[in-house]
Amino acid sequence: MRTGVRLGIDVGKARVGVAQSDPHGMLATPVETVPRERPGGSIVRITELVRELEAIEVIVGLPLNLRGEHTPSTDDAREFAQELAVELAPLNIAVRLVDERLSTVSAHSQLRQAGKRSKQSRSIIDQAAAVVILQHALDIERSRGEAAGSVVETKNETTEGNTAE
Repeated sequence: MRTGVRLGIDVGKARVGVAQSDPHGMLATPVETVPRERPGGSIVRITELVRELEAIEVIVGLPLNLRGEHTPSTDDAREFAQELAVELAPLNIAVRLVDERLSTVSAHSQLRQAGKRSKQSRSIIDQAAAVVILQHALDIERSRGEAAGSVVETKNETTEGNTAE
């Protein structure tokens, strides 16, 4: 298992949930919810978090439908990840896409089990989903010995491996 903090990102239309791992890649915890501002305000904030937390990698959830097919949200997450990869390229920080099917459902379920009502949890559901995405990626890396998902290539790099786990 590689050492270093990783950030997990849940991309939504209005907000972006952010989570972080411990330096040993064992546990994901919530960080903050960033407003989805255009153009690029949320990218700027996430870049600040990468620097502040000295992250070695960013994991972006790729929302596929239950059959593994692309949706408009899939395209939105890919575009967001691409913009983030371009912004982080000078820092030599990789951005990876990881399949996030059911992450929001799982986050809602965990919050309900913790006694939070939907109305109470709106402000933290995006962070909770980011935790689920990042923890899934950490668990895959720990069990397989290799990073989960696929690296987002910037436009001036070759494009290979467009799948996500």
